[in-house]
Amino acid sequence: MAFHGWKQFLFLGRQNAFAKAWRSRKGSPSLGWKRCCHWSAGKSLDPEMRAFLEENTEITSSGNLTPEIQLRLLTPRCRFWHEKLDLWPYGDPFWAIYWPGGQALSRYILDNPCVVKGRSVLDLGSGCGATAIAAVMSGASQVLANDIDPIAGMAMILNCELNHLNPFPITIKNIINSEVGNWDLIVLGDMFYDEQLADGLHHWLRKCIRIRQTKVLIGDPGRHEFLRHRIHSQLHKIVEYSLPESTRQENSGLTSSIVWSYQPSNSLESC
Repeated sequence: MAFHGWKQFLFLGRQNAFAKAWRSRKGSPSLGWKRCCHWSAGKSLDPEMRAFLEENTEITSSGNLTPEIQLRLLTPRCRFWHEKLDLWPYGDPFWAIYWPGGQALSRYILDNPCVVKGRSVLDLGSGCGATAIAAVMSGASQVLANDIDPIAGMAMILNCELNHLNPFPITIKNIINSEVGNWDLIVLGDMFYDEQLADGLHHWLRKCIRIRQTKVLIGDPGRHEFLRHRIHSQLHKIVEYSLPESTRQENSGLTSSIVWSYQPSNSLESC
């Protein structure tokens, strides 16, 4: 199967492996590179992995909601867009796609920097790191990016370099159900695609709000799994963005993406 076909139905049939990884606190299988649990600013990449990522991704800032941010992604001009997915030598490259929920969150933060300015931000399930990058660009005092895939962490470092930013700290582990951190804001996009994962997120986010009064922003284009989950009744719609045509085509015709605030007892303050 070509990568493009995999991308189109990722959230319809291939999400189970990723969800199970979150539930079991494991990362991507057989990565062929030493797993890091935490990277601080200044962490250097293995030269061979850097070369592989640079050779098999394309730098782009078009076809999405945030042309201000440059990212290394898999595009139709990349070899693995057309190769069979099982030829990709690492875990499924979820990080190499700029998903619609993440696009909406990043756009909202760039347009409303007061949401993050001077605040500590956790980007949960960060993927390519675009939303964390948007938070840094908008003046967040502290940013931590989290993803269970070590390759995503490496790609985030490259994407920081592209945008002339010092890499932010990156943690490569499942932090859902872990001890609640002292974060002012948690942002997460495109993560409500599996019922058990969604239940875990719902419980942990609610705990963060109760213990630390953390604010939570969720980006999602309205996938069925998200709309039917019970968390949806506790969300407040902030803004809806019309998706670029290329993003629509690559995401089964989804036409828009929404940023929601999850604050059961308090609404997100206006800027």
